[in-house]
Amino acid sequence: MASCWAGNVYQPCPDQEGGLPRGRPGRHPTTSRDPTPLPTPADPASHELPAVSRALFDARDEGEILRLAMDHVSAAGPYRAEAGYLREDGHMVASPQVGPGHTSAVDRTVRELTGRDVPVTVPGRSWGRALALYGPGGLHGYLVVTSGSRPTHAQHFLLATLVRLTAAALSVAVAHRRQREDTLELHRLRRERSTLQRRLISLVAELGYQRAVHEALAEVAAAGGGEEAITSALHELTGFPVLVEDRFGRLRSWTGPGRPDLYPEPDPARHEEMLQGVARRGGPVRIKDRLISLIRPRGEVLGVLALVDPRNDADEYTVFALEHAATSLALELSHLRHLAEVELRLRRELVDDLLTGTDDASAYARSEAFGHDLHRIQYVVVVQWRSRTADDAFARTVGRAASAVGMPSLVTRHSDHVVLVAEGRPNDHALYETLARETGTPDGTIGVSARCDTPDGIPGRYQEALRALEVRRRSRSRYGTTFFDDLGLYRILGPGNEYKELEAFVREWLGPLVDYDGRHRTALVETLSRYFDCGGNYAETAESLAIHRSTLRYRLQRIREISGHDLTNVEDRLNLQVATRVWKIMLGGPD
Repeated sequence: MASCWAGNVYQPCPDQEGGLPRGRPGRHPTTSRDPTPLPTPADPASHELPAVSRALFDARDEGEILRLAMDHVSAAGPYRAEAGYLREDGHMVASPQVGPGHTSAVDRTVRELTGRDVPVTVPGRSWGRALALYGPGGLHGYLVVTSGSRPTHAQHFLLATLVRLTAAALSVAVAHRRQREDTLELHRLRRERSTLQRRLISLVAELGYQRAVHEALAEVAAAGGGEEAITSALHELTGFPVLVEDRFGRLRSWTGPGRPDLYPEPDPARHEEMLQGVARRGGPVRIKDRLISLIRPRGEVLGVLALVDPRNDADEYTVFALEHAATSLALELSHLRHLAEVELRLRRELVDDLLTGTDDASAYARSEAFGHDLHRIQYVVVVQWRSRTADDAFARTVGRAASAVGMPSLVTRHSDHVVLVAEGRPNDHALYETLARETGTPDGTIGVSARCDTPDGIPGRYQEALRALEVRRRSRSRYGTTFFDDLGLYRILGPGNEYKELEAFVREWLGPLVDYDGRHRTALVETLSRYFDCGGNYAETAESLAIHRSTLRYRLQRIREISGHDLTNVEDRLNLQVATRVWKIMLGGPD
């Protein structure tokens, strides 16, 4: 009887060329119909297997076990290990311990097997098998063994025993490896769980703080709290002193300890550079001892909200509270600005209506809504500044200056000047001096009307204020304040008079001089006007005209000759002076 392999067990089977039918896999040779003789104790290989078995089970690496099995195949008989394969991720991977007879054909054969033992052909070897390494853990690989002669039954048995020991050792190694992997995975999961627990605790604390911030600021908004309420809530949430600066760096409010007695005056250039730097970086920015956030609704900077933190103690919770407080404050300031703009527009509409004429009942009702008492005596004030355009910003500046000097007013602006309807007679110079400080230049002119007792008289008073402004602007000292009540004779020189009569008067007294100046491009009328403005003082007149005194005498002589009027005659002198004023103010004479 010949023998064949069934699983990892050698069994006798009918002798057939090229291979024999299998018995049942895993059946012990002693249970076969024709028992196969077992190796005797005197066989050297049977004494070597226990040591090989211990070595196989002591190894913990599948590759090492396969190497040991391949190294000890020859101990079972005339065998040679041609190749070894381990199953990795469902594929057979060849062991580096490859014998010299290893061929690509053997490699292809083994890789296509699914757990069966099959004969293999290796050149120069009369017998060859690919033996499946089955164990409790399943198929672990293959061992390709050849022999130069047909093995005996005892040698077949020893080889089968070595294969079973190798498969069992691989199962143990795989189990150990999986146990180690499971242990490492368990440790990893525990660490991950601990990390997640810490993050969860931190997240719960963060969400709790965020909820506290939202609730605190929501309560402020629900209670209708303004800037002070928001900064107070931020101070309570963070414990840091809180301050708010306006767009130009001036202090608006301070909440908490440490407020300086004298807040430093900002440097405009540096403050603007700071604002641009914070805007570019986005979010709160630390600058020296402050954590700064811009109050910027819809991209327009309205101011700065800052925490005073000299020891750099602010954390992410503080930054969160600061950002949300800045958002709330941006909404508040934006709302206040919108209300101010609406109020300013309505005030302007009221003032414009008063200047052009409106019914008293409407004027009283509308002014009362703004807190302005039209029942009191009113004065119309017109302000013009050479270095400032009469825009919204200058109108606000004039309004602030009027409030600062105790002059309650309604304010509007026209093309080149700002108009105030003020309660009570303005101080002679207070408004001018305050505006000179605010604008940084004294180059301004203010005209003030006579008193007005009822709203229907305001349009006429507006014209008086314009007349006072114009007289002042064309006088020698053009900057300052002029009251219509102080104009004297100049009060008749205004739009309320008949221009034809004024023109006839000027032609009567200055006609020859005006014509002469037009033909010869001289300035005799202007010289005469300056002479009267200087009170007949030769030296002062010559200096104001930037000419020599002898030149002035010559011009005055020519004026007498051309006009036919005597400057020493009181009547002629008065009429000539009035004519020069009318020519200069009303008829477009040179400045």
